[in-house]
Amino acid sequence: MKKTFTKFINYLLVIILCPSAYAQLRWTNVDSLYQPLPKSVHVFFTDEKMDSANFRAYYIEADLKDKNLEFSVDTSLNRRLTPASYFEKDGRPVIVSNCSFFSFKTNRNVNVLVKDGKMISFDTQFVHGKGRDSLLRYFTLRSAIGISKKREANIVWTAADSSMKFPFAFESPEEPLAIKEPFFRKKNYLDDPGFKNYFKNNKSKKIRKWKMETAIGGGPVLVQNGGISISNNEEMMFAGMGLYDKHPRTAIGYTQSGKLILLVIEGRNPHAKGADLEQEAKILKDIGCWEAMNLDGGGSSCMLVNGKQTIKPSDISGQRAVPAVFIIRQR
Repeated sequence: MKKTFTKFINYLLVIILCPSAYAQLRWTNVDSLYQPLPKSVHVFFTDEKMDSANFRAYYIEADLKDKNLEFSVDTSLNRRLTPASYFEKDGRPVIVSNCSFFSFKTNRNVNVLVKDGKMISFDTQFVHGKGRDSLLRYFTLRSAIGISKKREANIVWTAADSSMKFPFAFESPEEPLAIKEPFFRKKNYLDDPGFKNYFKNNKSKKIRKWKMETAIGGGPVLVQNGGISISNNEEMMFAGMGLYDKHPRTAIGYTQSGKLILLVIEGRNPHAKGADLEQEAKILKDIGCWEAMNLDGGGSSCMLVNGKQTIKPSDISGQRAVPAVFIIRQR
């Protein structure tokens, strides 16, 4: 009896002390604040506290099968624009959201982007080692979500560079491949013996050319097959305790019933502390995502519905200029 009681107390402590333990959030439909909306697009909001901290988030649900909706991306060559600028540039679409990660130095995206079936941005897949591993570079697969011509969503891990017409898609995350410096990439990943073995021996055994109509990259994956499964280590995204840092977040996923989910979480202000990756994953699972992934966050997180802001961006200057956005427009 004493042993059973001790187990029960330990179980309670895990629930109380776990940083991601919280009751499922309640969401309110706020369509009326963002009209006119297509019948297949809905907006939800919550400001319930999470882990006793102030919290604010929105998500949109859009029916992938609605042929009156177009899911696309837009970019700005070697420069950055605010989501509000993209809204005007792209004819005032229903939804505009930040998406891929990018370089402040070059103003270029560092993830896969596919527009109208053509790959317009490529992965930056080499992570420099530190300390003892300073002479190593690690080749990593980064995650991306794609929408096919049949309006079916899919999340994979990609390998893509400018020599390819289509990204290579992996169905599961892979361990990073350590490569000694100096490394001179050949014409194609598959031209190099090291990459040939890497691709040949990968766990998934399902590598294919990924022919999507629209795709955006980011990472890490947060939800797989309806359960929380974070591929942060495989994608080498956030080092150390970065998994548990609270920030503004943007994420995307889809349900088994064919609904696209786009989530934005406010943060870095007294009214909203943000969320860590585990909390973000839990929210996406609770919403009903079968698969979901993290996108660029922090000061970049921003989602407009009919040009109207949802969360308050964390940058002091307001909306951060970004080199790419995800768009949903009504045809």
